[in-house]
Amino acid sequence: MTIPLFNRDLSWLSFNYRVLTMAQDQQVPLYERIKFLSIYSSNLDEFFRVRMPAILAVNKLLGKEPFAGGDETVSPDTLRQVLTEVNRQQQHYGQILAKEILPALREQGIHLCYNEPFTAAQHSLTREYLLSTVLTWMQPVWLKDFDKPYFPENNALYLAVSLSSREQPDNQEYVLLNIPASLPRFRQLPAENGLAQIVVLDDIIRYHLDYIFPGYTINGSYSFKLTRNAEMDMDEFKGDILEEVETGIRKRELGVPTRFLYDAAMPMALRYLLATRFHLSEEEMVAGGRYHNLKDLADLPMPVAIPNALYPGYTPVPIADAAATDHILDLIQQKDLVVHIPYQRYEYILRFFNEAAIDKDVQEIYITLYRIASGSQIAQALITAAKNGKQVTVFVELKARFDEANNIRWAKRMKEAGVKIVYSIPGMKVHAKTALVKRKRGYYHDYSGLIATGNFNESTARFYGDHVLFTSHSGITREMELLFLYLQSREQPVNYDFLQFQHLLIAQFNMMDRFLALIDREIQNAQAGKPAKITIKLNNLQEKTMIAKLYEASEAGIQIYLIVRSICCLVPNDNIRVVRIVDRYLEHARVFIFHNEGKEEVYMGSADWMNRNLHRRIEVCVPIYDPVIQQQLKDIVGLQLADPTNAQAAITQYIQKIQ
Repeated sequence: MTIPLFNRDLSWLSFNYRVLTMAQDQQVPLYERIKFLSIYSSNLDEFFRVRMPAILAVNKLLGKEPFAGGDETVSPDTLRQVLTEVNRQQQHYGQILAKEILPALREQGIHLCYNEPFTAAQHSLTREYLLSTVLTWMQPVWLKDFDKPYFPENNALYLAVSLSSREQPDNQEYVLLNIPASLPRFRQLPAENGLAQIVVLDDIIRYHLDYIFPGYTINGSYSFKLTRNAEMDMDEFKGDILEEVETGIRKRELGVPTRFLYDAAMPMALRYLLATRFHLSEEEMVAGGRYHNLKDLADLPMPVAIPNALYPGYTPVPIADAAATDHILDLIQQKDLVVHIPYQRYEYILRFFNEAAIDKDVQEIYITLYRIASGSQIAQALITAAKNGKQVTVFVELKARFDEANNIRWAKRMKEAGVKIVYSIPGMKVHAKTALVKRKRGYYHDYSGLIATGNFNESTARFYGDHVLFTSHSGITREMELLFLYLQSREQPVNYDFLQFQHLLIAQFNMMDRFLALIDREIQNAQAGKPAKITIKLNNLQEKTMIAKLYEASEAGIQIYLIVRSICCLVPNDNIRVVRIVDRYLEHARVFIFHNEGKEEVYMGSADWMNRNLHRRIEVCVPIYDPVIQQQLKDIVGLQLADPTNAQAAITQYIQKIQ
């Protein structure tokens, strides 16, 4: 049976458009609106690095049957639809920036010199900066030197300069000029006419080309950047995985082009010259504006004090029981705890690892790390634990896209300190967020487990909305230990009989079967005339089997409420409501609530319902047995369903109240 599916890539683009609309929301503080412009631009860059290669590959199959492009069915028409939608969004982006953000800055006494010539004062001041600083980084490349290979850096900014010698005015030449990424993109200048002045580095170079190229007439300058394929095929390993990933990182920066973004004013002759030089196809060339890499807007200076320009500062609140104890490992043995990040203090997670590192009775520590913070206190605590004689086993996922290099760096440091490092499983990512501490207590051992919806990363914990569960439940911790034993074997077993997971839902073992069974139970209850309801919160929903089962449940009359932040290939109907949350914090938690005739079952964990998560990753979801924690999760999801636009404020009030 064919089920209705919304195109994955168009769904993701609609999510990013939702991010863009935050930039024109008058209720959002001005500099936060500018940050949303930055986030939109950064997201779009990643889309072209990660998704566009597959779309371009499918496009080459025009005239053939729809092509199963890995995660979903992609039609040959996808490329046209994607580029049309991106162009529409980019036009809207330009309008928001030019007609809303720039005037709003001006009202606050700030003039961002954007797409306009310099004044005499700006020209003089920037000439000095050019001579003293910018020229240090300048590396002109003359395109007449065709025998010299040249590879523009991935997502780096360049100017293509058209010029002609004053001695031979009819002889037009072209030069590529880098816009240094090592320098701030924006330069603050003294005030003029009562307005603080900010200029863009691109223009500092553009308006002084006559100095950089003396003896030439500048005919024009046009910005461009080249985005390259970021995918690394790491499914099959022929040697050491560490070496494979390190090699893949280096190759990625010279990957196949997926987008050549150029100033729409660039003459066709120059555009085709660059296409020839960089081996570009027409599909890879995308017209844009005068400025690229506007993700740099996140670093826009604030030269004057602006009231309420940013979200008000928020201090995470303490958890009473955790704040009152000196030994969080002892507290976990008494009761389950949950930390709602970033509303509550992340220090309890840090304390968990710090206490384990120095507790004389702790013998073993296990953890999975997917994205490690660059200055990770958790990784440092694991190093300390190993030096203190603990047996520390860390599973480091080396294939965490764009975090591979940082993960490798930390893995090497931990290994040098005596930590047992277990690297990636071939053909599979370990995306689970789990940790386990084993402590000797007389003649027996106690176990303290940590299962989270997000990474053990204190940097992202400041703005990612996640939940972290502490538990000593014997069934859960026993199964966590089984999982860590499996991960250390680095072998995928032929059968899973020896791994009997009754509590945890683990992708590759029982997760899909258990979720399908939970939905089937709701269907059976509905068919028997009993109350039935399903509420699910995810980042992405794309796996066809799960979508088909949700459609089946809706046909049985079950009311289904979905919060899906990003990709959603399910098409809503009368019984399925889907909302998308974009707010101050990045909603990252995965929560699953099944009515079960009023005896609700609640789960949380790391797994989205994507092909990759359910079929090609190790993911963990955990049942919530504590009724207080159950109610908190249900309340938070309920607040988000009630107001998917500004639920963060309501959750803040709720968290403060339950303390």
